Amino acid sequence: MIKAIGLGAATALLFTAMAGAAQMQPSDELSAETSLTGSVGDPVEGRKVFADRKLGNCLACHAVSDMSDQLFHGDVGPTLDGVANRYAPEQLRAIVVNSKEMFGDQTIMPGFYTLKVGVDVADEFQGERILTAQQVEDVVAYLTTLTKDPN
Repeated sequence: MIKAIGLGAATALLFTAMAGAAQMQPSDELSAETSLTGSVGDPVEGRKVFADRKLGNCLACHAVSDMSDQLFHGDVGPTLDGVANRYAPEQLRAIVVNSKEMFGDQTIMPGFYTLKVGVDVADEFQGERILTAQQVEDVVAYLTTLTKDPN
């Protein structure tokens, strides 16, 4: 499902290994060409997953102006304002599915739809994905709505 593609200048979205660490650029450009569910996600549901601290918990690391009503936006990852202008949906899907394939093992962003989750995983979570395929598609649909860049 995920295959390499050439993106050239699509390096605007950067992740850091930890707050205050040097920024990392993608080492491989990836694409999850098609929907994991065969259909387009629901951006309203994706917004909920994005903000839910027991699901995506994306706000723990990322800020996004669209969620100014939510508390505790993180600054470990980049702000996601305008992310839809920088990445196509299939590229956003590749990042959400398995960010380590996109940005390398040093990124602290988890892969939300992979079983390669690292070491010392609690027994109850062995063999489990963080998000369902539908939740991934919903988050991708939400991310594609983030076209407004604050700059």
